Amino acid sequence: MAAASAGAGRRGLLGRKLGMTRVFDEQGRQVPVTVIEAGPCVVVQRKTMETDGYAALQIGFLSRKASRVTRPMQGHFRKVGVSPRQVLREFAWDGEPPAVGEEFAVEIFETGTRVDVTGIGKGKGFAGVIKRHHARRGPMAHGSKYHRRVGSLNAGTTPARVFKNRQMPGRMGGKRATVSGLQVVRVDTERHLLLLRGGVPGIRGALVAIRTAKKQVRGGAMVRG
Repeated sequence: MAAASAGAGRRGLLGRKLGMTRVFDEQGRQVPVTVIEAGPCVVVQRKTMETDGYAALQIGFLSRKASRVTRPMQGHFRKVGVSPRQVLREFAWDGEPPAVGEEFAVEIFETGTRVDVTGIGKGKGFAGVIKRHHARRGPMAHGSKYHRRVGSLNAGTTPARVFKNRQMPGRMGGKRATVSGLQVVRVDTERHLLLLRGGVPGIRGALVAIRTAKKQVRGGAMVRG
């Protein structure tokens, strides 16, 4: 497994959310944490300014049978000598990145580092405007027949239509979301586990992308990483 150096600088990793629990700090205070099984990931491709117009690493996560991968993708993996992977993502990477074909995991992060976690939030199904957009309800008594409905959508004759982005009932949740500035509480390199303070988007088993946060805490102040 590649020995990628931990510390500041942009880098990223893919993982699966296992759930939430709590740990205790040196003062005995409980800390709510999300447990993520992060990696091991493998470098599949290295994008450069000369060939692609931008610099990034394409990494793969979760092995997959070759029969479940299209022929073009089989050739993509075979070209670099990597077994097929289920998930491919690109990450910006500062410093000297791992070589193509090398594996890495949670050792790229260290305790105290701030990270941004991106995932697909929980789907809530169909919801009204009160639950979905925190709208106010109407009177609940004194003959009112207007309780949890949408309300006026627009003027009548002019413009005689409903504008885009009007807050309406509909499907709630199930969208891409990012939680920024989560602190790495613990790094378990043997079991490929990251413990992050706070919650992250998604259900148990959901795929998440962990990136070094754009803003880090240094000397008690938030600064751009």
